Amino acid sequence: MNHIIKNPMYRYLAVLTVCSTAGLQIWRTLFDNFAVNVAFLDGNHIGFIQSVREIPGFLTFLTVYILIVMREHRLSAFSVLLMGAGIGMTGLFPSFSGLMLTTFLMSLGFHYYETTNMSLPLQYFNKETSPLVFGQLRRLAAASNIAVGVLILLAEPFFSYMQIYSVTGFLIVFISFRALMQDPSDRNLPIQLKKPVFRKCYGLFYFLTFLAGARRQIFIAFAVFLLVKKFGYSVRDISILFLLNNCVNFFLSTAIAKAIVRFGERKVLSLEYFSLIFIFVSYALTESAFFAGLLYVLDHIFFNFSVAIRTYYQKIAAPEDMASGMAVGFTINHIAAVLLPAAGGMLWMVDYRIPFFFGAGLSLLSLAAVQKIRTEGREFG
Repeated sequence: MNHIIKNPMYRYLAVLTVCSTAGLQIWRTLFDNFAVNVAFLDGNHIGFIQSVREIPGFLTFLTVYILIVMREHRLSAFSVLLMGAGIGMTGLFPSFSGLMLTTFLMSLGFHYYETTNMSLPLQYFNKETSPLVFGQLRRLAAASNIAVGVLILLAEPFFSYMQIYSVTGFLIVFISFRALMQDPSDRNLPIQLKKPVFRKCYGLFYFLTFLAGARRQIFIAFAVFLLVKKFGYSVRDISILFLLNNCVNFFLSTAIAKAIVRFGERKVLSLEYFSLIFIFVSYALTESAFFAGLLYVLDHIFFNFSVAIRTYYQKIAAPEDMASGMAVGFTINHIAAVLLPAAGGMLWMVDYRIPFFFGAGLSLLSLAAVQKIRTEGREFG
């Protein structure tokens, strides 16, 4: 683990990951209560805003063209800077159109950073080490989110939404601007292709990525909204839930990474998808506020298993395809994500359980597809 921590690229990504995940955590913790209690939005509004939030994710294939004029590590820092600007402006526009605008800007930075944050570890670390790097970054993200959760609990009674969003955005912009001035790159690594890569041999990776995006958006768009709208969770309740969630993930992230190395991607992903079937069905059927919160924590735990999709790609792909593959994969991940939240929001108005039953169906399909994973004999040197 020491050789990971000493790597300049790991330290660079660690700082930006803290900014990105902590900023997103503050945005998400406050957003549903801000939208319901200040902007007076309903389920259909939330669905449309979440769809707008995913448009930048759909456009991440453009990353490979941006890399023609900007090096990948600089794109990482610039993306986090944009995200900070969007977060900082959120509290200033408590309306449907205002939240669509600030959400788009925040999301633009977040999604482009996530693309590079998936690509760079695959380039800078080998197949045995990369799962541990992803696990360590997630552990660090969980630790920063724990700190954020405590800060929100302490600050929420005394500061307005606007003040919390503004201070958070300023800090992220400041730190990411300083990161722009640094260069942790290694020029001896394979040069990445500067165009989107679509290869037949990567078909299963594309399909699993598509299903993961569709399934994940149901959770992102409606899980917390369910807690706020149906069960009356307050900002304090959501903050405590996020705090608990990150405490659990802090201790489990490394164990999950080691499980991927030891048992392989197929077994780890099978456990995730099998469990998510029951979690989504339980979201739809539960009448218990406590059990709904527990489901949210379990959902987040199993989300960490999705790192195995990236490490599966690393094992079957050519070294020069890493940046392009992650960009294309992130775009595929968001094809359904652009439309699903808005459609789910309309279905929510008919019966809030429908989006969760649909999520269970997607998990079942993913479970079947993941059984086709084969890495033996397909590795690039």
